[in-house]
Amino acid sequence: MQAKAALRAAALSRRGQLTPADRAAAGRAIAAALQSVLAGATRVAAYASIGSEPPTGAALAHCGAVLLPVLLPDGDLDWGTGPDGTPTARGLLEPTGPRLGREAVADCDVVLVPALAVDSHGNRLGRGGGSYDRALRRATGLTIAVLYDGERVDRLPAEPHDVRVRAVVTPSGLVLLG
Repeated sequence: MQAKAALRAAALSRRGQLTPADRAAAGRAIAAALQSVLAGATRVAAYASIGSEPPTGAALAHCGAVLLPVLLPDGDLDWGTGPDGTPTARGLLEPTGPRLGREAVADCDVVLVPALAVDSHGNRLGRGGGSYDRALRRATGLTIAVLYDGERVDRLPAEPHDVRVRAVVTPSGLVLLG
């Protein structure tokens, strides 16, 4: 756990050094890299980026039906219709549409997942709450972690409850993982 905490702190520090222009350019490049995958998707589960996260707004503009997460008191995720969200007390953007239930993610062709780093095996370093690990157990579509360039690493510490993603997207492009 300490190793993951140190990796999180380092990743957040690097992200904090990005300028708003850097983040905006990354968001446009990520949207372009995802365009063909999202164009073929009927339903996409995603998240509305906040703070220093890679921007997802431009990518979500290319989607038909978008589901956004709702953080539940037990740390799991419910889903609601997006792509517009409203700020919560924790600073997250939650959908204003009706709640669809925890299982709604299983009906999505693509699931865009926040991450701080991903290794070559698809192990994902998140914020440490486990919400996406719970949700990804129910996902059947292509799971894609959204990263900045330089956030793909050789190896991350992984625990039995961690759920791997099947692809990563950075401003440099989309990569399917083995």
